[in-house]
Amino acid sequence: MTAPAPGVDLRGRSPWSVLPPLCLGFFMIMVDTTIVNIAVPTLQDAFDASLVTVGWVNSAYLLTFAVLLLVTGRLGDRYGPRPVFVAGLVVFTLASLACGLAGSVAVLIAARAVQGVGGALMTPQTMAMITRVFPAQKRGAAMGVWGSVAGVATITGPVLGGLLVETVGWEWIFYVNIPVGVVALWLSLTRLPALPTHARTFDLPGVALSVLGLGLLVFGLQEGASYDWGTIVGPVTVPAVIGAGVLVSGAFLLWQRHRGDDALLPLRLFVHRNFALANAAGAAVTFAMTGIFFPFTLYLQQVLGLSPLHAALVGLPGSLISGVVAPFAGRLSDRVAGKWVVAAGFSTLAVSIGVLATQIQPDVALWRLVVPMLGFGIGTGLVFSPLGNLATTGLDHRTAGAGAGAFNTNRQVGGVIGSAVVVAVLTSRLAVTMPAAAQDAATALPEAFRGPFVDGFRQAAAQGLGAAGGGFDLPAGVPADVAEQVRAAARSAVEAGFATAAAQTLAVTVAVLVLGAVCAFAMRGADVPRASRAVVETVPGHASGRG
Repeated sequence: MTAPAPGVDLRGRSPWSVLPPLCLGFFMIMVDTTIVNIAVPTLQDAFDASLVTVGWVNSAYLLTFAVLLLVTGRLGDRYGPRPVFVAGLVVFTLASLACGLAGSVAVLIAARAVQGVGGALMTPQTMAMITRVFPAQKRGAAMGVWGSVAGVATITGPVLGGLLVETVGWEWIFYVNIPVGVVALWLSLTRLPALPTHARTFDLPGVALSVLGLGLLVFGLQEGASYDWGTIVGPVTVPAVIGAGVLVSGAFLLWQRHRGDDALLPLRLFVHRNFALANAAGAAVTFAMTGIFFPFTLYLQQVLGLSPLHAALVGLPGSLISGVVAPFAGRLSDRVAGKWVVAAGFSTLAVSIGVLATQIQPDVALWRLVVPMLGFGIGTGLVFSPLGNLATTGLDHRTAGAGAGAFNTNRQVGGVIGSAVVVAVLTSRLAVTMPAAAQDAATALPEAFRGPFVDGFRQAAAQGLGAAGGGFDLPAGVPADVAEQVRAAARSAVEAGFATAAAQTLAVTVAVLVLGAVCAFAMRGADVPRASRAVVETVPGHASGRG
């Protein structure tokens, strides 16, 4: 039986006994980042609410989750991962109940924000607990199991959400968390050990600066497209909010430097090359995952005409492959330098998405999309768990929570930036590809209709995603056969223009994945040198940073 890391008392149990509650909690968190998207039209009808209002059901969760990760990671260092994880599990489960019982969209949004708090409390503790309980030679395998949960949960959300909404109602996308949460709570109380803590003053000014700075940045990037990157209210604009977030975050970093080891985010962690590069790579892979699914899902539904559930099923084989590959990748990173596994994963992701971009066409066979998505699943499985291991190896009980919090914060912020960039790129490309596709389609129309047809598409595309499928209104008295020609040309223009814009947008994610691969290749492939070992201050019996 695998022995726990030195100084950890599991009362005779294997370290593997801590994984079920950690993975169940992490699974709920990851599922709830995507499960609501499939229910947006249903929620609009149920609450008679606008798309922007219902969008906050997801935004509120993602905002509180991303903003609090640094703080909750440090709470785990101070009070121990077990009590903070249990508290988060209780908050998340009760908030899920409140979501299902919500009688108005305002109550639902508030409950989702609280759910995000619960998720933020749990997430850093899952990585910190694995880092501190498992011996170094088994840590990669444990991270592999943890990473497989993320792969499966990513696609489980849309599929499960579609099934529940179509069968028993939208409330059950939240109620389903309750039995899982209860089981996870019982396992947490019986299997998670109480680990040593490191008492020191809590950095309250750092908390305030962190929450405010990240809050402004995440809000501005996450919601910028909703305000057309302009005015929010009165003199407050999206660029001003993002700029304020950058300034406050800069003040936060200066304060952290002043605080030293008592900081909310000890900056000495980033002297460790693998930690710094793993954080950059983590942001890159989440950027890319967000950047892939947004245009790809719209393409499947708007161009290929798939239902939301069928669109989700296109990515299911890749997700299942990711769940299978991740544990093997984790074990492999215990035997060879983890950087090579991560680099292989990023390379596989970049090639797969590059191939996918070439296949996005109006009349493509679905199997041509499933094949590169299988490659996407393999790449995700190779990256996620070894990368988490590289980020946390070498952290001791005083910094494991802070390191996990920083890693997860950077991942979430990477996703927020990815979402903002991809929406902006897709919108700008549509303004070019839609008129071009309309110009091609117009050649089949009578000459009198060609100019107005193209002009109509040009005006619609300039208004953004919501109007990109426009055209122009036919004047009264148009012969039926000509009207049918115009409708067919419009369909052809929309499908061709959107497919081209989606493919070009995917090229942005390929470039980001290449940067992630560069980060992986730049990591250390052997044990951390003595100088770095002194910086990260590992405790006796803990490995100092292989990979």
